[in-house]
Amino acid sequence: MPVNRAALKALMRAFANPAWPSFTWFGMTAGISLLESPARFSADTLSRAAALDLGRIVFSVLNKAELITLVVLLSIVRISGQGRRYWAECALLALIMIAQSVWLLPELSARSAQIVAGADPGPSFVHAAYASLELLKLALLLVLGFRALAATGNAMPSGTKS
Repeated sequence: MPVNRAALKALMRAFANPAWPSFTWFGMTAGISLLESPARFSADTLSRAAALDLGRIVFSVLNKAELITLVVLLSIVRISGQGRRYWAECALLALIMIAQSVWLLPELSARSAQIVAGADPGPSFVHAAYASLELLKLALLLVLGFRALAATGNAMPSGTKS
């Protein structure tokens, strides 16, 4: 069976496009931050302590998956030679991930542990800061993904009308 070189080239171009890691990352983050987390706290049979402990684990795993996706995204942008085109979005995404990984998630985990242990850590702006950066990250991922699609000239699949 002969190899369809045109199809292979199209597949390689698709994998070299920053849109796919951007949209994958968006889906992971939106699914957890905007759907799973609020749903967890609305479950009547789940105690607040259990919901906080589960949230700590879920966001730790999400953070690791996001860091891997960031590396994939940065690698694709670099290898494809599109670093100048997407530098602002990539830099902001990296800064957000550093802030969340090094400062905000550890702080939120410590607060959760205190609440689970029965203490009241008092008011804090950390959760609001995390949520604000999460929304900014989601917006950046959409902007980057759609810019990358538009740059390829294939924002609409062939055979569809706009």
